[in-house]
Amino acid sequence: MKRFLTPIAVCVSSVMLTACGTAVVKNETSAVNAESVVVHYADMAEAIYSDSLTTAQTLRTSIDAFLAEPTEANLQAARTAWIAARVPYQQSEVYRFGNAIVDDWEGKVNAWPLDEGLIDYVSVDSYGSESDINPLYSANVIASKNLMIGGKKVDATNITPELIAESLQEADGIEANVASGYHAIEFLLWGQDLNGTNPGAGERPASDFDLENCTNGHCDRRRAYLSAATDLLITDLEEMADNWKQGGAARVALLEQTPEQGLSTILTGMGSLAYGELGGERTKLGLMLHDPEEEHDCFSDNTHWSHYYDAKGIKNAYLGEYERVDGSWVKGASLSALIAQDNLALDTEMKQKLNATEMAAQAMVDAAKQGQTFDVLIAMNNTQGNQLVQTFVDSLVDETRVTEDVIHHLDLQGIALEGSDSLDNPGAVFE
Repeated sequence: MKRFLTPIAVCVSSVMLTACGTAVVKNETSAVNAESVVVHYADMAEAIYSDSLTTAQTLRTSIDAFLAEPTEANLQAARTAWIAARVPYQQSEVYRFGNAIVDDWEGKVNAWPLDEGLIDYVSVDSYGSESDINPLYSANVIASKNLMIGGKKVDATNITPELIAESLQEADGIEANVASGYHAIEFLLWGQDLNGTNPGAGERPASDFDLENCTNGHCDRRRAYLSAATDLLITDLEEMADNWKQGGAARVALLEQTPEQGLSTILTGMGSLAYGELGGERTKLGLMLHDPEEEHDCFSDNTHWSHYYDAKGIKNAYLGEYERVDGSWVKGASLSALIAQDNLALDTEMKQKLNATEMAAQAMVDAAKQGQTFDVLIAMNNTQGNQLVQTFVDSLVDETRVTEDVIHHLDLQGIALEGSDSLDNPGAVFE
């Protein structure tokens, strides 16, 4: 569902700004204009996807160490590396909406929720054994060397990145058949979270990967799947990191637009992620249903941080700044500076709303430190927890309203922000 704004036009000047210094801070003494804002937005994307790739490579190193010595300590180290890899990636999601190249690619690395029975063993008591809409609901690739997909026999003897990407990901055209990306790896590292809306994440034992002391069978194939999925994640992130380098497809597509269209791209990403995706599908829907299956990082109980960094990415896009994983900063021409040049009050209001959202996200992070992770917060009859989540949703909605004011102030044409039934038509959720 999309929310349409009134089509209108924009007028702004064009001056390019240059980068300088180890923190990659742009020359902010020059007048900020649409072109400089859009170029800096592309520069930030290059840094964010580069960091996403680097942290995924670190994850691979941790997984290699775990597979070499499958102890509980090494499993925990791999889990910690997975959580660290989510930090830059979640801040990239603001680029998904408005940039077709990113949106077309995103499902390979961050699709959710997933029918995890496609990949490995599950608890039949909580998961069931079959689905009316997904023939591969409990296919268990790790336990099955031959599969029937779309009426064709698929040889899964060797679990490779190619098998995952070409035969398993969205197999049979079903979106819930998520075989690749962060969440497939998350499931392999944590296993199912069988705690419902009570505290606790997945508890997969390290011995599930131990060739000499194997639990739950097929440890050799589980190891192969984890390695292949991680290699595939790195390959996919290399693709997107390259897309934002000089001459890369995503950067070229963005900069071939007019500066006005570039601003529309930035604001489409901000508003669509805040409203329809993060506020609606990832947060309000789970709250309405009180369903832990609707939480984004459902195996690891890391959803509070995923939501925090999604919101941080929106703030980054407006302020024109991003803190890299090495602690350095990328700063430069921003929407904030552009708006402040002739409407300081609007810029101040936008920053206040972004800060309010960050505070609401931080409240969920703080609750998680006390054992109330997102799945606990959305539990039925958890009145205080539900309110924390609702406050986050409300702040995202308020933020989107001011984003629309920014769009109107710049006279941008025909922007359609993503919507969600959970916010726009709540009754449809229960139909």
